[in-house]
Order: sequence, then structure tokens, then C-alpha cells
Amino acid sequence: MKNMKKILPLLLLVLIIATSCKKDDDSVDPNFVPARDRGEEAPLSTAIVEEYLETHFYNYEEFENPPADFDFRIVFDTIAGDNLDKIPLMNQVSSKIVQDRVNDAVTYKLYYLDAMQGDGEKPNFPDLATISYAGTYINREETTRPYTKLFDASSVPVQFDMTSIVNGLQDALIEFETASGFITNPDGTVTFEDFGVGAVFMQAGLGYYVNPPPTSNIPLYSQLIFTFQMYASEIGDQDGDGLPSFMEDVNGNGLEEDDDTDGNEAPNFDDADDDGDGRPTREEIIINSDGTITLPDTDGDGTPDHLDADS
Repeated sequence: MKNMKKILPLLLLVLIIATSCKKDDDSVDPNFVPARDRGEEAPLSTAIVEEYLETHFYNYEEFENPPADFDFRIVFDTIAGDNLDKIPLMNQVSSKIVQDRVNDAVTYKLYYLDAMQGDGEKPNFPDLATISYAGTYINREETTRPYTKLFDASSVPVQFDMTSIVNGLQDALIEFETASGFITNPDGTVTFEDFGVGAVFMQAGLGYYVNPPPTSNIPLYSQLIFTFQMYASEIGDQDGDGLPSFMEDVNGNGLEEDDDTDGNEAPNFDDADDDGDGRPTREEIIINSDGTITLPDTDGDGTPDHLDADS
């Protein structure tokens, strides 16, 4: 069955990253509390996520037999009372092992729910993804049973740079297909066809950990849940050097943060001169007329010119 959704014109979300300022002196705040060890926090965080998955279900029956007015959005509820016979999320999610971006000795079992397959293509990890979404955090402060609180949402499509969103959401979106296509309506709205629908349940270390957005109500060390509709993706070239960012993953591990050929603390995907030789990467690659890219190796040493400061 085709899923179709009429939406407003696409919006571009501008992400603002707040950074803290360093004090001019070397004084130490006596109230400063260091962040918890990420390795020790990981299993505790996973246990909370898994408890939620064991005690909650989603509206899978609506996805199996969509009513005429169904909006193809995931809704969660507790397995209790009249819902005691529902299938828990734990029996319906998939999982994969993903890397902590701060401590490379820490990994997580990331759970995600594929409620509906899209008929398009999966994005690469540094691409631009167009989605609608709702973000919640698992709250345990007011009850012994986990439940969620909404902190952000957009019912209309928003385009995200996937290198700028929380890691758990980035790690999940690459598992989902985009829409098969779209129709622009006379009133300027867009109808996407056969888009993907999913959710991700992430540990604190793949979310905000101790740095939630300053204006949000998200507690420290919160586990996050995002539900989303995957509409479209666009190849990312964050530094505008003509080389798609997925091609700047030199070590091939699917992470954009840890490839820094010239050691200048600017990862290759965000560095217009990857090898630091003073010659821009754009001048050391060849963009062919058909859109393919050739990576010359002038000195024949096996290292492409744009990664070789000696070429």
C-alpha cells in the first residue's frame, strides 16, 4: 500500500551550537562536578532503554491496517490494563553496535524500529536528510516506571545536516529509506510517496549526555527517543570542496569526526585543504562532466594528491 502525506513547503533548520567560554584565570569552580565516566554510564543507560522497550508498545496495528485518515506517525503506550496483550517494542526493534564519539573504547547497542519501509534510497552518514520528527526523553524522576516527555518536534519536513545532529539519530537514519518520489501540488505543498517511518531509542552517550541545548528541559544523562518520517536526502559536501563528504571517510569506519589528514583539528569533511599543503582540495581532484570524481595520484605513491602534502 502506498503511503502519501501532504505537507507544507520544506523548511531548513539552522542548527546553532552553543559553546561555553573559558575563564580568563585558572580558578576552579568549587561546585564543579566532572561528567560521569562514559564507560560506566553506558550499561546503566542501556538498561533504562531496554526497560522502556520491554514495557511499551507502538501502534503497529494501525501500520498493519492503516485507517483512511492515518497520519503514519508512531505513537507509544504502556503495556498495562487493556493493553496487556500488546507486543512489546523489544520484540519488534532491530539493533546494531555503534561507537561512542568521545571515548572510542565505548560502544552501544543502538535500538531502532522500522515501522515502514521507504521505497527510495538510504542516505550516507554525512548527507542532508529531510524528515519530520518528534524528540522525547525518558523520564524517571517522578515515577518508578519510565515514561517520556516531549522536548522538540516538527510536523513539517525539516532538512538536517546529519553531521550536526545527535549521534544516535544520525546512526539510525542511515538505516532508513527515503520516499520513492514527490508531487508538487498547485497550492505549493508537496506530497511524498512511499516514505520510511521509524524510531530510535538511544543511550545518553549517543544523545546530549551533559550538554543538552541550553533552552531545553532535558535533564543530564537522559536517554532519548526520536520518531521520524524519512522523506528525502541530499549528498553532503560540508566544506564545499567538491568532494562528497562520504568520500572523505578515509578510514572507512562510517564516522566523519576522526579523519584529519593534516592534523589541524578540522576533520577532512569540514576542511577545504585536507592535506594542508596550501592547495585547496578542489584543485587536487577532477570533477568529470558526468559528475563522477577522479582522484589523481601525481607521484604514484598510492596516496591521492588531495591527501598527500608532498604531491
